[in-house]
Amino acid sequence: MKTSVLHTIILIVVLVFSSTNNQLIAQTHGVLDTVKVYAFVTPAGDTIPQSYLPDVLVYAKLTKKWKNYWADWTRLRNAIYVTYPYAKAASRIMNDINKRLVNVTDSKARKAIIHSREKELKKEFTEKLTQLSVYQGKVLMKLIYRETGNNCYEIIEDYKGFINAAFWQTLAVLFGSNLKQKYDAVEKDADMEKIVRDVERMYGYRI
Repeated sequence: MKTSVLHTIILIVVLVFSSTNNQLIAQTHGVLDTVKVYAFVTPAGDTIPQSYLPDVLVYAKLTKKWKNYWADWTRLRNAIYVTYPYAKAASRIMNDINKRLVNVTDSKARKAIIHSREKELKKEFTEKLTQLSVYQGKVLMKLIYRETGNNCYEIIEDYKGFINAAFWQTLAVLFGSNLKQKYDAVEKDADMEKIVRDVERMYGYRI
């Protein structure tokens, strides 16, 4: 009796195993058993399947902090677009004046050279510059420092003397500005520097 039961159990196991093995063989040789996918080779040399998921767009509202940041950034960008050509012109004119002043030691002759260019500058730029806002004026002064390496106070002092420089500095302070402000392209004025480089490419100053 025990032998008969044992034989029955063995027979059932053999039949089950045989059926499972046939299913595995059928799956191995199926029509759609192979799907081509991308492959990724690991640094160790193993090859594993790789797939790409479709892009997902995530929409979110800007926080007040970022709204203010982008508003300030847009205002700065617009100011640079307006004032950058003036900064380039100031640099070009200063270089020209400095060339003319080389080896000129007579004070009257130096004043005459400076005064002649000053009249040209007033004729060309006075109307345009008076249309700038106080904020645009501040941006222009920073750009002039960037282009010349001197702040506006130093430029006025060199060409017009200490008294004139002190007068215009006092006037600038009254309007919430400062002729002595410098340009920090790495930290404080990093955003300005990025925008200026884009403007330079736009105007053809950088290729």
